[in-house]
Amino acid sequence: MRRFFQPSLLVPSLIIGAVVVMVAVANWRDTQRSRESQTAAPPIGTAGAPPTSRAALERRIAEMEARLRTKPDDATAALALADALLRQTRVAGNPGLALRAEQVLARVLTDDPSNYDANRMLGALYLSEHRFRDAVAIGEKNQAARPYDPVNYGVIGDGHLELGEYEQAFDAFDRMMTLRPSAAAYARVAYARELQGNLDGAIASMTLAAEATNVEDPEGLAWTHSQVGDLYLQRGKIPEAKREYAIASHAFPGHPFAVVGYARAIAAEGDRNGALSLLQGLARTSPTPDVAARTGDLLERLGRRGEAERQFALAETGWRVDAPDPKNLARFLADHDRRIEEAVSVAEKAAEVRHDIFTEDALAWAYFKSGRLDAAKRALALALRTGTVDRDIRAHAAAIAAAVPQVAAR
Repeated sequence: MRRFFQPSLLVPSLIIGAVVVMVAVANWRDTQRSRESQTAAPPIGTAGAPPTSRAALERRIAEMEARLRTKPDDATAALALADALLRQTRVAGNPGLALRAEQVLARVLTDDPSNYDANRMLGALYLSEHRFRDAVAIGEKNQAARPYDPVNYGVIGDGHLELGEYEQAFDAFDRMMTLRPSAAAYARVAYARELQGNLDGAIASMTLAAEATNVEDPEGLAWTHSQVGDLYLQRGKIPEAKREYAIASHAFPGHPFAVVGYARAIAAEGDRNGALSLLQGLARTSPTPDVAARTGDLLERLGRRGEAERQFALAETGWRVDAPDPKNLARFLADHDRRIEEAVSVAEKAAEVRHDIFTEDALAWAYFKSGRLDAAKRALALALRTGTVDRDIRAHAAAIAAAVPQVAAR
């Protein structure tokens, strides 16, 4: 497996995704080639584009929707709307926005199936919807049409990455970086390095991604700085992590990744009430199953079990219905000792199509909680195969390793 360790590889290396919206906007051509392409401003995140503050995103969505009501054939306005909806999905935690983006793109492609920009954005959309095999397929189709467009290699690599096909993913990221170093490419370098246990290299790469992000893209700045914060938190460097989350919040006040990250940091310092307050505030503007689960964990540690259980129910429902995610559902159930046999079944089904280390870890943990230690060891070996130092995976590995000798001695 390729190791993205050497500094020379920085220029020719979750996000989830995460870098979904960066894929949608990177390297967009200034001249759109669609039937009606005379109205929209440059795409979000590119030079000359409108800013990406919360209000600006909402305003652009409203403007493009209004424009399409008067000119339904304006494909450029439709693409601008889908672009903004995808970015807003990350901010609001609302999967319904991605569905709206899909409907918009479907209308464009019905009228103009060969519209390259619409097909390229479709790859980003599939990634946001966890349709990873579809993302790889559309990315390869677009790559065949324009082999020197680096965005296509990002989509292909992201899809392979989420499926656990790491060699193919890293090959695609190499090609992307060789064609054009960019914020999106540096972010992928960072994630590849993180997966392989090189946190210092990941921090260096994600810092480059932050530095390469357009200053008129505050949402992108908040995302990249939050990722740097998450990496520092994994390294146990809480002050550095808090600094990055503060930078992210300054760029985009209330950005979900920054709020969750800062809450994790101060909880690690012992301020559980402060962390709880932050997450409860976030739940009012950007509710997600992850926020509910984290809120429940804090409430449980504070002895407020009834309130915690209500949050756990919200998280479980979210991962089942609102934003289906079998991997996270299985891990949640196993973590909280809820319906363990179902956790095993859900994880096994997820692992039939995805072999990324986090799905394998969820399966290993569910097996462990069900007492199937041999199966847990086999799944865990797959979860550890990249050299990850992810704290949760390593904690699961330690628990499983400690249990095996005890069972053998009985």
